[in-house]
Amino acid sequence: MTGRQQPVPHPFFEGAPHLIAHRGGAALAPENTLAALEDAAHRWSADIIEIDVRTTVDGRCVLMHDPTVDRTTDGTGDVANWTLAELKRLDAGHNFVALDGSRPYQRRGVTVPTIEEVLEALPHMRFIVEVKIGTAQRPLLDAIRRANAFERVLIAGERDEDRDLFPGYPGPTSESGDSMRRLYRMHRMRLMRWWKPTHPAVQFPLDYEGRRMVDERLVRELKEKGLVVHIWTVNDPADMRRLLDWGVDGVLTDRPDLLGELMGRGSPPAR
Repeated sequence: MTGRQQPVPHPFFEGAPHLIAHRGGAALAPENTLAALEDAAHRWSADIIEIDVRTTVDGRCVLMHDPTVDRTTDGTGDVANWTLAELKRLDAGHNFVALDGSRPYQRRGVTVPTIEEVLEALPHMRFIVEVKIGTAQRPLLDAIRRANAFERVLIAGERDEDRDLFPGYPGPTSESGDSMRRLYRMHRMRLMRWWKPTHPAVQFPLDYEGRRMVDERLVRELKEKGLVVHIWTVNDPADMRRLLDWGVDGVLTDRPDLLGELMGRGSPPAR
């Protein structure tokens, strides 16, 4: 496995390589819920959990990847049109299908959590928080401040336009998705020497729109820039092993059971 070439830029990144549970381990429990997050922390020994946040109509920061509640709950409509109280009445385990085809979380009281609930429930866990909409920044930052969680929360965001409050954040941050697209174009043109990172970490997709994006040269070039390199979303053990051998700092996966087994953290359940 490739040795680290650069000093760790922030204590958040210590102890790599990291098992990062994507949305809490979306293949094993309802994504972005406390059920998934607590399993990732206590059952699968995740080092870091990746989550997504949006805002309700009454300005609360809640865990949700999609702009609507349709895919993951028994409700319909835009997250931004619901109050927190209304969201809390939805069944966030309703649509989850387990690996064996069962629906073990329906009507089990699984709800859409707030960021405050997450930080309180897992006070020692590190999180990558993906800001899905700019309005989530202020309530997210306020919640992190109240929980004194700056050292254990990395804030990330897909679009540059949704990151205007990031420069004032005292904790770790990562490059935007927009920045990653610019970076990849330069990588393909072999112009990476001209790309200058502005954040200490990158979260880069293994595959995007049906194309394999990450190879050993890209990982090497990112590491030569002094960046912490996280790759998403990796669910095949052969890909996991290859990335670890290339020296990535963390792998985001829906299957923390499989990555945990590969990293020597126990065996997955029978499938």
